Formats: sequence, structure tokens, C-alpha cells
Amino acid sequence: MATGIKDIAQAVEASAVMKLLPDRPPRLLALGEPTHGAGAVLDARNALFRQLVEQEGYRTIAIESDCLMGLLVDGYVTSGTGTLDEVMEHGFSHDWGAFAGNRDLVRWMREHNEGRPASEQVRFAGFDGPLEITGAASPRQSLIALHGHLSSHVDADLLPCAAETLDRLLGPDDRWTEPAAMMDPARSFGRSEEAERLRLLTDDLVALLDARAPQLIAADSREGWHRARLYGRTAVGLLRYHFWMADTSQNRFSWLMGLRDSMMAGNLLALAERGPALVSAHNGHLQRDRSTTRMAGRPLEWWSAGALVSARLGEEYAFLATVLGTLRHHGVDTPPPDTVEGLLYALPEDRCVVGAAGLAASLGDTRPAPRVSPYYGYAPLDPAHLDRIDGIVFVKDAPESPES
Repeated sequence: MATGIKDIAQAVEASAVMKLLPDRPPRLLALGEPTHGAGAVLDARNALFRQLVEQEGYRTIAIESDCLMGLLVDGYVTSGTGTLDEVMEHGFSHDWGAFAGNRDLVRWMREHNEGRPASEQVRFAGFDGPLEITGAASPRQSLIALHGHLSSHVDADLLPCAAETLDRLLGPDDRWTEPAAMMDPARSFGRSEEAERLRLLTDDLVALLDARAPQLIAADSREGWHRARLYGRTAVGLLRYHFWMADTSQNRFSWLMGLRDSMMAGNLLALAERGPALVSAHNGHLQRDRSTTRMAGRPLEWWSAGALVSARLGEEYAFLATVLGTLRHHGVDTPPPDTVEGLLYALPEDRCVVGAAGLAASLGDTRPAPRVSPYYGYAPLDPAHLDRIDGIVFVKDAPESPES
């Protein structure tokens, strides 16, 4: 079995990845990670993404980070707006900006773009919603920005309300960001009269944005219209998320989990409209399979962003899962030899790429049991998912780094 795997393992290079995807490069090429922040995993991602940009013409890199904050990073890598320190601090959510691998990626993107025309530059995008595990942001930023774009280019009497009305209904941001609301629906503002009114107004603003697309693009730019669409998607998603935070049914958390991945999928599909993009996020968000977890003693399941995007794009979506051998500083030691990780760990290479179809064929009809992780922050590969993965990037060891 190990001999068969050795025969199909290749160096982690763009050419090897493209051989796994005959007749396509895909519009969205997603590379997952089994844990966040591991330096060796991010280094492998960065090296592969650089090659895919330079050799295969990809022009956007999208990261599992706040889609609005990511606009700061995009401004820096394309035009040098701000400083590297500023965008790493303020352009990433979930503290992703503290990871050296993400800093290296942003630095390289700026260096790559220096002196190049806009058509040859590589863009940055966050594709997560403005969400944290403890709650969601106020819809103020996205909603006011959407209204501002429309009010600059269409007659005032076409707008469903004035900006002052939105400001009054939104109120102070802390009513939206109340930390206790995640566990106590009664503390959520999401089903108040003001929130319900805002959902209706936002729906009309987004409808106006779509109905006036030719006018708006001509008056401003296609880029401005795409950004306004981002504001609209984000406002709609946040108001919907807050609505379900206030729900008291047993389906509350399934809704919240699903809505986050749905917001991710909407942003990825919008990026795909604009051209080929590379995507970096946790394997769980990018997989084609349904996601599952347990919360408060109940099983939860929802469709991942990758599953939603794959359903829409078909062969235009490709997913490579990163698989890790050891993460010793978190108690993840040498994998058992009868797991997929163990079979790959027996290879001599520190990093390699393996076609999932070839790996499945080498395993035969019997799939190994999933590896058991002693660390909650690391998710091993589920061998049952191999048939719905295009390839595996294997990283043998991820030693501790300062930001781990």
C-alpha cells in the first residue's frame, strides 16, 4: 500500500496540482488547512499560491477573514495604501494578522504588484463574514456604505429611506455586539422592531442596486458596483444572522453555523464572477461534504461553503485538503501507521501532493479509520471524504512557531 502511495506522490508545485485537474484550471482553487496558524502549513500554502499566480494566471487570493476588513489589505497590496503593520493589525479578523505566514503572503503580494498595471496585479479578499465565535458585528458599516453608494448615483426619491432613518434604527453598535447574546437569545437585538424594519429596507436597497446596475457601473465603475454588492451581501447576512441569534428553537445553532458558511459561499461566488481565485481556509469550510459538530449535547449539521460553491460551480471548483503529520507542541505526535496520515508520514518527503483519486485507489475497498486528535484545534482527514477531494497537500511536521 505504501509503495502505491509513493508512486503517486509529487513535489508541491503548481504543475503537479494542475495535473490533478485535467482540462480545467478551476475558477476557484481552494486549499484547506487542518489547523489554523501552523507556520509550516502556511509556508507551503504561500509557496504554492505564488507559483499558481505566476504560472497559472490566478489574480485573487481569498482568505478566511472578515470581508470588510480585507478591503484594507487589498488597498495596500494594490496601491500601497497604509503600511504593512497597519493592515496586518486592522485588515484581518480572528487575529489571523498575527501569523507570520499571513504577513509573508501580504508582503509578497505588495512586492509582486509593485509597478504592474492593474490588470496584472493580484488582489486580496477576505471572504468570511464580520463574525466571531462570540457573536456578530453591527450591520452599520455595510448598510451605511451601501446607502452611501446608492445615494451618490441615483435620485433620492428612489431610495427607500434616508441615511438618518438607518442611523436611528441601527442605534448604538453595542446593542448588536452584546457578548451574552450568543448563549442567551433574549439578549439579542435581532428580532426587535428596529431590526425587522432594517431587514426590509436592506432588501429594497439591494434590489435597487441590482435594478440600477447599468446606471451605477456607468456613473462610477464596475469595481465600485462590485464593492457595493459586497456591502449589500454583508448587510443582508448580518441582519439574518442577528435574527437567528434571537431564536429560541433547538435549530438556532444549526442556522447560525449554516448562515456563516452561506455568507462565505456568497462572497466566493462573487469572486468567481470576476475571475480565477485562490482560496485559503480551514478544510471544514472548503470541503464538499456536510459539516457536523456537537454543541450543548446536540448534534449539528450544515452545508459547508465548499459544498455550496461546488453545487453552483461544478467542475469550476476544486478542493485540495492539507493533511498534517505532527503538531507536537499541541500533543499531536507521529500518526498511527494505519491512518491516512500515517501512510503519508512514511513517505520520505517533508511535503508532497497526492491525487485523492489515486490515494483512494491505492487503499482499495477498505478505508482506514479516521485519526483521533488529542487537540481540539486540529481536525484530521476523514478518509470517507476522499472521493470528494481533488488532491491532498501533505506537510509532515509543523513545529511550534511564536504565533502558534
